[in-house]
Amino acid sequence: MTTARSRSVALVLAVLTAVAAVLVGATPASAADRCSVSWGSLPKAHDTRADTESLNGVRAGRHACFDRLVFDVGGQDATFGSYDVRYVRTVVADGSGAVVPVRGGAVLQVIVKAPAYGEHGATFEPRNRREVVAVGGYSTFRQVAWAGSFEGQTTLALGVRARLPFRVFTLDGTPNTDHTPRLVIDVAHRW
Repeated sequence: MTTARSRSVALVLAVLTAVAAVLVGATPASAADRCSVSWGSLPKAHDTRADTESLNGVRAGRHACFDRLVFDVGGQDATFGSYDVRYVRTVVADGSGAVVPVRGGAVLQVIVKAPAYGEHGATFEPRNRREVVAVGGYSTFRQVAWAGSFEGQTTLALGVRARLPFRVFTLDGTPNTDHTPRLVIDVAHRW
C-alpha cells in the first residue's frame, strides 16, 4: 500500500509541477519587458531646409514607458522636418549666449527650425520661460525651459532624470484644419 500511495503522491506532484510551469509561462509580460527600447542616446537631427513653419505651441504627456514632448508647428506646409535634438552639458540662450539653468541629471538641447514669431508678431510665447510646460510628477522629465527664438529657430532645454534613450519623429498635419504638423520627442523611463 505504501507503494501505491508513493505513486499517487508522485503523480500529484508531477501534475502540480506541470500546471505551475504552464502558469508561469502564461503570465503576462512585465512592464519592464513591454518598455524595452532600442532608441539610443545619440543626437538626432534632420534638416529639410524648405520649412517655412512657425512654432505655435509646446505640450507634454506621460506614457507607460516614456515621457513625451510635442511641438505644434504651422505655416505653409502640412509637413515639418527640421530639428536637432541632442544631449549637451549646457544649453545657451539664443542671441545672448547666457546659460539656461535646468533641473535634472542630464539635459537635452532641442532646436526646432521654426521661429516662435511670424510676420504679425509672436506665434508662441511661454507664460513662464523657466517652466514652459508643467512636468511635475513625470517619471523622466524634470523641466522644460525656454532658451529663445532667434534667426529662424527656437531652442528649449529639456531637463531629464538621467541620460536616457530618446527618439524624435514628426507627424504631418492636415491641410485647412487646426491639425498642424508636430515634432515629437519621447524620452524612455529606463534603458
